[in-house]
Amino acid sequence: MPTRRETLAASAALAGGALLSAAPAAAADPRVAQDHATAASGRQPGGALALTHATVLGAGPDHTVLIRDGRITRTGPSAEVPIPSGTTTYDLTGKYIVPGGLVEAHVHNDGPESVLPPLFPLNGVTTVREMWGGPVHHEWRDKVRAGTLLGPRWVIAGPIIDGRPSIWANDTGQRVIEVTDGPSARRAVREVKASGADFVKVYSRLTPEAYEAIADESRRQGLRHAGHCPDTLPVARASDAGQQSIEHLHALLLATSAQESEIKRALAKVRIDPTLGTSFERYASWFRQVHAVEWQAMQTYDVGRTRALFDRLAANGTRVVPTLTVHHSLERTDQLPTDSPEFTYLPTWMTDYWPTIWAALTAGRTAQDAARIRRLYEHRLRLVAELHRAGVRLLAGTDTGTGYAVPGFALHHELELLAEAGLPTRDVLRAATTEPARMLGLPADRADLLVLDADPRTDISHTQRIDSVLVAGRYLDRAERLRLLADVARAAAASKPPAAGAAAPHLCAH
Repeated sequence: MPTRRETLAASAALAGGALLSAAPAAAADPRVAQDHATAASGRQPGGALALTHATVLGAGPDHTVLIRDGRITRTGPSAEVPIPSGTTTYDLTGKYIVPGGLVEAHVHNDGPESVLPPLFPLNGVTTVREMWGGPVHHEWRDKVRAGTLLGPRWVIAGPIIDGRPSIWANDTGQRVIEVTDGPSARRAVREVKASGADFVKVYSRLTPEAYEAIADESRRQGLRHAGHCPDTLPVARASDAGQQSIEHLHALLLATSAQESEIKRALAKVRIDPTLGTSFERYASWFRQVHAVEWQAMQTYDVGRTRALFDRLAANGTRVVPTLTVHHSLERTDQLPTDSPEFTYLPTWMTDYWPTIWAALTAGRTAQDAARIRRLYEHRLRLVAELHRAGVRLLAGTDTGTGYAVPGFALHHELELLAEAGLPTRDVLRAATTEPARMLGLPADRADLLVLDADPRTDISHTQRIDSVLVAGRYLDRAERLRLLADVARAAAASKPPAAGAAAPHLCAH
């Protein structure tokens, strides 16, 4: 058996090396750490594995990784690591191991249990951060821990906390807690904690008073808060208040205008029409209005102001999840796929609904509008490059749960978009591995690995060349992975639509 020193060295090598930045790791969340022990014991009791002769990113070529009971116990050069008797061994000569697998930092999952959870690990995504939590996500997490459901590690938000009126009234199947002042905001945080959520999700329509109360009460309750920067709150103020991450690029784009006060006044004029029948109709109306304000902000972009703000975010340790995937699908509609092999893994009642939704969102766009929106998207890529230059920690998240984003597959496309924005491949990998792992406090010795046929450090698209996956100590070799993907495709084809209205996607991007 390895010594404690050898175990710690293995953990450091796999979690660190060339992929890690210099930032200190967050304390491991005991609820997250529990996922390994329970899931591993349920799926592969006492299973001992050896993955040999692979190139381990951050450690080196021709390395062996030993796994037992859902933990990595040792790693090192293959010539120096003896394999205990009774160990199942896989020769991975010519393969590349991504320690920890991939982490998807922004998802919304609501659909067939036989389809959505498995798609993440089958695509090398071993951890997801669910941004609008409900009972179903806790049920899935419990089943994954018990070994009765193949799925990722779940880090789950509570219900969205928003101001009144919220865009997302309670006709979406998931709860929104509307607050109007400090006391109601504090009660909402306590309710989120009582629900078992891992963090508090803040949203766009909160007043400054309510937001400050949420930030303070979250600290008192031992929770972090993350999500949108409210429309009425300066981004710098949210960062100073300890917001763990800012989702999407809308608030950041508005905050980089030389005329921020004028932009704020224009944003204050955006109205949600309460007479519109559904939350989606309210969202579509708001979406169109906000784009006009963003265009105004882009026209008055201030480089000096941008750099000062982004330096502040970096100094505060505020993360940003750009979600370029959803920005791209909404703003480069000329590049939307009419069909994709990935759609095979979702029910047709989901994918057939997407064009209808997108048609409603883009209704009334003139040729000039479309050209402006394409330029807005290009400007968002510039903002991502500026965030990276300033040292802001970027996390890869897709807003999966919206249209045209297939669970698991979408994260690989997000990595390509981050590379398109100008991030070096090494830092793109960090955005989906070490950076989110540190923020979430994931155990360094967790037995989650992604095994690739080609080196992702030379081409980020190589993350899609998957050989096999290790998730919570269960090894899915190439044959089993392909078999399970086929099972998901069959389950998707057999899936029946839920009650009317339940198929509407989440559109969280504002």
